[in-house]
Amino acid sequence: MTEGIVLRDDRADTSPIVSDEVKYTTCYMCACRCGIKVHLKDNKIRYIEGNPDHPVNKGVLCAKGSAGIMQQNSPAKLQKPLLRVGERGEGKFKEIEWEEALDLAAGWLKDVRADDPSKLAFFTGRDQSQSFTGWWAKQYGTRNFAAHGGFCSVNMAAAGLYSIGGSFWEFGEPDWDLTKYFLMFGVAEDHDSNPIKIGLGKLKTREDAKFVSVNPVRSGYSAIADEWVGITPGTDGLFVMAIIHELLRAEKIDWEYLKRYTNASWLVIQAEGEADNGLFARDATGTALIATPSGKLLPNSDRKADPALVGTYTLPSGQTAVPAFQLMAARYLDEKYSPDAVAEKTGIKAATIRRIAAEIAEVAFEQEIELDIPWTDWAGRRQEKMIGRPVSMHAMRGISAHSNGFHTCRAIHLLQMILGSIDVPGGFRHKPPYPKPCPPGPTPAGKETQANTPLDGMPLGFPKGPADLLVDDAGNPKRIDKAYSWEYPLSAHGLMHSVIHNAWAGDPQEIDVLFMYMANMGWNSSMNVPDTIRYLTDKKPDGSYKIPKIIYSDAYSSETVAYADLVLPDTTYLERWDCISLLDRPISSAHGAADAIRQPVVTLDRDVRPFQDVLLELGVMLELPGIAAEDGSALYPGGYAEYMVRHERTPDTGPLGGWRGEDGTGQGRGAPNMKQLDAYIANGCFWEKKFTPEQSYYKFANKSYLEEAVHMGWLAMPGQVMMEIYSETLQKFRLAAQGFGDLQPPDHLRPRIDTFFDPMPIWYSALEEEGLPQEEFPLHAVTQRPMHMYHSWGGQNAWLRQITARNPLFIHAETAKAKGIADGDWLWVTSPHGRVKAQAKLMQGVNPHTVWTWNAIGKRKGAWNLKDDAPEATKGFLLNHIISQLLPAREDGYRYSNSDPVTGQAAWYDLRVKVEKCAADEYGETEPMLDPQDHFGLPEPTELLRYGADLKGEASDLEPVPMKDWIGNREENAGQKSGIKPGHGNQLADEAGKEKE
Repeated sequence: MTEGIVLRDDRADTSPIVSDEVKYTTCYMCACRCGIKVHLKDNKIRYIEGNPDHPVNKGVLCAKGSAGIMQQNSPAKLQKPLLRVGERGEGKFKEIEWEEALDLAAGWLKDVRADDPSKLAFFTGRDQSQSFTGWWAKQYGTRNFAAHGGFCSVNMAAAGLYSIGGSFWEFGEPDWDLTKYFLMFGVAEDHDSNPIKIGLGKLKTREDAKFVSVNPVRSGYSAIADEWVGITPGTDGLFVMAIIHELLRAEKIDWEYLKRYTNASWLVIQAEGEADNGLFARDATGTALIATPSGKLLPNSDRKADPALVGTYTLPSGQTAVPAFQLMAARYLDEKYSPDAVAEKTGIKAATIRRIAAEIAEVAFEQEIELDIPWTDWAGRRQEKMIGRPVSMHAMRGISAHSNGFHTCRAIHLLQMILGSIDVPGGFRHKPPYPKPCPPGPTPAGKETQANTPLDGMPLGFPKGPADLLVDDAGNPKRIDKAYSWEYPLSAHGLMHSVIHNAWAGDPQEIDVLFMYMANMGWNSSMNVPDTIRYLTDKKPDGSYKIPKIIYSDAYSSETVAYADLVLPDTTYLERWDCISLLDRPISSAHGAADAIRQPVVTLDRDVRPFQDVLLELGVMLELPGIAAEDGSALYPGGYAEYMVRHERTPDTGPLGGWRGEDGTGQGRGAPNMKQLDAYIANGCFWEKKFTPEQSYYKFANKSYLEEAVHMGWLAMPGQVMMEIYSETLQKFRLAAQGFGDLQPPDHLRPRIDTFFDPMPIWYSALEEEGLPQEEFPLHAVTQRPMHMYHSWGGQNAWLRQITARNPLFIHAETAKAKGIADGDWLWVTSPHGRVKAQAKLMQGVNPHTVWTWNAIGKRKGAWNLKDDAPEATKGFLLNHIISQLLPAREDGYRYSNSDPVTGQAAWYDLRVKVEKCAADEYGETEPMLDPQDHFGLPEPTELLRYGADLKGEASDLEPVPMKDWIGNREENAGQKSGIKPGHGNQLADEAGKEKE
């Protein structure tokens, strides 16, 4: 490869003036939250590019981000508040003014709050402002609040936060610069796409790194992996446990890491049938005990102790105890976890499992990294170097969306702990404000609610034992989604997918108002579309709806809008202020803390309002404490923008960490600064505070980092964050199920808790498969999102629709051949719960026992203001038509949610199906086909959406710029004997040096 091989025709002006203004903001075409520069001309968006200074994307922008222009120009944008005049689902409304809309909403909400605030179910989707909406719910007084995490990623969050103090996805990342062996589990290419693409680009240009993707489907990231492991869905836990088995057999273990940074050495009481069986042995102060090889018992806080990891020890009580490591090793050394034992179930050859385990061990222990960075641990022990195990891992929904996902994710974290590869050079790294104690605080609030009274804490939290559950004296759930109940005790993100069913059933309570935001629960965000539609439209004998009132807010005419009684239209992400906060889902990296804002970059052209502003307006009308003053006036008259600046969650900490204090010099802490937003805008709409080299690794035990975390408000005390290979929290729930303690589950739930609340990771088949005739439904069925789409939003976008406007059912070519299926055939895809029609697309890169499709491409006719014959409506389909929201009935007829029994995570990927060719006369269009919904108040759908004809750039009259090739990952490529000079992109390092001179 050489520099500058592309010729340029000087007659072409390649740098026309395309804009009269450029504004910075934060993208929201997916959850990455990349920095963008929006070029404007006459208050219209001309061009969107990445912000090269932004810590998330460093200038990289994907198809979604670039297509934000067409999201802004979507004909599906709602225009005014709407009041339903037809039946739910028809989409018939009348336009009303905001005064009437707010009066209606406030009236409904005021009546509920004066009676029982918990009769409001307030659930939000992918709004990324959960710290604000959760606080609003708290001030209102309802426990019935959650966001979309319960059907997305709560297994990842809970498993990590109860094991290592952080988690995959937004709370951590691989050490892309130093890792040498990267294992990716179940990550579709839309998740964290730009950071992962940048990271994988680095790995692919290094000769010393290997990328292994474990996924039933070989698309996107898996397609460029050095090795693709086409695992059978839902068996990842067995695969990981087999690797642990091999590492234990070979004693390829970081013994010192386990002793110093995990609870592997803590003594576990062995007293079957007693109330403290399986709990940690503790001294009089409550400190967990360890044992020395000589048998001496010491508190684990003893800084000079060298604890034993095996052995049986007698406690002062006369009971015996063994180190947690010994219990763990005994479990996974069992032959049932050997590669030979799991090969058939996982679909991975035993030899492959052994080889991967050996490769991991080789890289971790024979290629360790040493950085000459002195540091001091929490106990004051100075270390001269930072030692790294350059094996990193990342996981997402392919792990999370199974009913065994919590324990599978814990198994991955256990593997990381055994290797000593968490937050070390080359390993998996925490992003601030993590790590936090296992589990973090606070616990969920809402055991009691009172009329016109806020909750005593936030409605979402992390239970530490049975006493933290939200249940009544009989052990029955108090929340409408049954979160924090004996059915789903650790449901840290709630169960949004259960709300509509439970509200319809009045189980465990009846609600009066269902208030939802940005959650397409009437379509692709529900587990079963036909059932959900029935719940939303079903009536009582007197003709009233079983769910009395539905308020919905969205920016676009989605399928769910049609089922609302009152629609409060939202703005687009380019028309409002937003806060990407350290209190919620920040944009931090392992290199430092960061947060960001969105600012309005275009002027509103219709009668809509930002949802956050609407919540504050409603809060004033409802006289909610913290939103309305005692005299009834607004505490934040400037709306959400003022809230972002002036709100303090604790003294001197608020939604934004940058430029705090009256003089704007504070970072993380400080009094509100009324010029804070101006400072963010001047800096490209983000703030970043990088760590020193000393603070960058071993954050869980790094004295300098822990003190910084206390200063920034992330931790209460600068003590070590102890990782847990053994969870005493889970054992407390299990003991309650076994009949110990003041709070115990109802009898019918005891076996469930006893089975699934194992203090160490376990594996079990998908709950939906119990009693299922698998020979009748032999295929697993899963979905992924394409890199250029994000849920149903992308399906309205004129540019992105040109890439994907229909979705086939992908099936392995050999599997199809055995069934007589050819490419393009129409198929019936049947589950125990229904059937859907789709076209076949044959491929090799998929597990032979698995079929899959793109998620959320299929649309209902009339939704999103698409034409009725749009391919999304006629040839796109949803597997959501045949997924069951409920598990098969117990003997007494009761049906649990189709969810992980620990966290309540929706088990989207446990679906089993069979496929059959359609009859010839059934070809041509998908089924089921629902009646079209009205698109009242929107312009008539058009065949062709035109944009930009009047925005052509003017001649710049600039001299031609010498053309050079853009070189991605220039630094990495420069070291590979490629002839490429070091630098960044088109900027060479020596040129940059000359410029500085």
